[in-house]
Amino acid sequence: MARRVFFSFEYEHDVSRANVVRNSWVTQGKEAAGFVDAAAFEKVKKGGDAAIKKWIRDQLKGTSVTVVLVGLHTCSSKYVKYEIEQSIEKENGLLGIDISKIKDFNGKTTERCDKIPKGYPFYLWNNDDGRKNLGNWIEKAAKKAGN
Repeated sequence: MARRVFFSFEYEHDVSRANVVRNSWVTQGKEAAGFVDAAAFEKVKKGGDAAIKKWIRDQLKGTSVTVVLVGLHTCSSKYVKYEIEQSIEKENGLLGIDISKIKDFNGKTTERCDKIPKGYPFYLWNNDDGRKNLGNWIEKAAKKAGN
């Protein structure tokens, strides 16, 4: 079954790492939501908090699973928290993936802030072979949520 997935992540620090995960999903012929190029994101940001929250709600429409990509700053992002809250409200399947050990544009890795979302499956992209297993993780989360 084709799934439309919302990828939640802290944009400023983790966009390059998030793109690694997202691109592995898209190259499998799947549809990803929650991604916007830098110029479009800056335009949304200029609209303020209400515009960003509306964009998040719009991006979540038609999705069945939310994947939270966790890096060093993810836990302090008010928008990631909002995306998780909205995903729970719409009964999306949820899971977290540690992306801190994916190298960024400068070839550097970081630590991760925690395992979020709390109470949901959590995976390590590198150690748990995310490129190979992402589809299975998403499918498990969807079925657990009844989607």
